[in-house]
This record gives sequence, C-alpha cells and structure tokens, in this order.
Amino acid sequence: MNANIISGYLQYLRKSRHYTQEELAEKLNISRQAVSKWETGAAIPDIGILLKISRLYGITINDILEPDIHPQRITDFEQISAIPETELKKILKQFDTNALAAALMGASPEINSLCERLFPGTDFKTAQNLAGRIPIEMAEDMQNQIVTMINLQAVRNEKELFT
Repeated sequence: MNANIISGYLQYLRKSRHYTQEELAEKLNISRQAVSKWETGAAIPDIGILLKISRLYGITINDILEPDIHPQRITDFEQISAIPETELKKILKQFDTNALAAALMGASPEINSLCERLFPGTDFKTAQNLAGRIPIEMAEDMQNQIVTMINLQAVRNEKELFT
C-alpha cells in the first residue's frame, strides 16, 4: 500500500466524476480539507470513509487501496527511460531515497545511471549499502509501485485532455 498511489488514485476518481473537492466532501459528509489531505498524501481515509467512497464510485475498498492501473505507457520498470526526464523526475520525487534505492537494486546499470543523472545529489549506492541485502520481491514491489505511478500519471493526463 503506497500513500502516493492511493492519493493519486483518489484524485483521479474525483476528477473523473467531475467533482470538486467541496462537492465530494459534501457527498461524504466531511470537510474539504480532509479530501485535500487524502489527495496530497498527508492522510488516508479511515475505513468508514473508504466504504462511503467505494459505494460512491462503485468499486471495492481494495480497488482504492491497491488500484489496478492498466498500463498506459510502460509495463516494466526497465522502460522508465522512455519517459521524458523532467516528467520522470517529478514522478520519482514522490518516492523516498530508500524506496528508489531498493527499486534500483533490481535494475539494469542503464536505469541506475539514469536515476543518478536525474538526482545528482543522491547517493543511491550508500542507501543500497545501508539497506543491505533485500529480497528480490521487495525490489520488484518498489519497481511495480513506480510503474503504477507512471501509468496513473498517464491516465490523469489523458483525462485532462478530454475535460
């Protein structure tokens, strides 16, 4: 469960239904500030609100917490080099250094070099050394979260083109 993915997905759901934060707040009987906190990743809705959101959008709570974003741009972490660097950097900034370091542990030297170029002040090697050995599943999970964020951004951009 990644708060950045959940926040992005909640914002996408709201915008896809053409609700303002205020309108959604009214429908859920909460404050607009609560909606804003979810969409910025500062908070995650509690279980009661998640149930209301799932009913409003006709999806399950699990769909909200672990959204299935169909590939729009890439299907694999090694394809991140196809994303324009300014856009990729903006997306990757949503992850902390340790998360990126874990993702890079299972990546090719080319992808490692790309990330070092995007974040010249970040010492990924030291972060990886501090983390030590991690299960490959952990590296793959972080890679999948990054791929999901890239595809979620593509879905959002597509939606904005048609609204």
